[in-house]
Amino acid sequence: MIIVFQRVQRASVTIDEEITASIGDGGVVLLGVERGDTAAETSALASKITALRVFPGARPMDRSVVDVGGSLLVVSQFTLAARVDKGRRPSMEGAAAPEDAAPIYEDFIERVRSQGVVVASGVFGADMKVSLVNDGPVTLVLRARDGVVRAL
Repeated sequence: MIIVFQRVQRASVTIDEEITASIGDGGVVLLGVERGDTAAETSALASKITALRVFPGARPMDRSVVDVGGSLLVVSQFTLAARVDKGRRPSMEGAAAPEDAAPIYEDFIERVRSQGVVVASGVFGADMKVSLVNDGPVTLVLRARDGVVRAL
């Protein structure tokens, strides 16, 4: 499972010219579910993303999204699992099939909510336009494998 996290002042998702989700201060989480991902990856990334100290406090990176009462906008993005090592067209063979990825995406959202974070989300599988005002900018790329989270 791969996450691209961006700290934002505000963000929204638009589908068919209508804003369907939006947040103020917090973060955008682009979530890519890979083949073989399990609840271990979902749990590890949900815990990590809600506890990461990426918001200013006494120091520039001192508080978590929970600490600041921020929100997260979670958007599914299967292209994070793309491979580009051969040819010029990205291969999506590393991405989980939609029927496998959708429940994992929903489980991630629920795990984040259970930690007290307000979550808005995109619509799984929809053609979405994501707008954001990056804050900092602060952008992190994280991957979970076998329940262990690492930065990329």
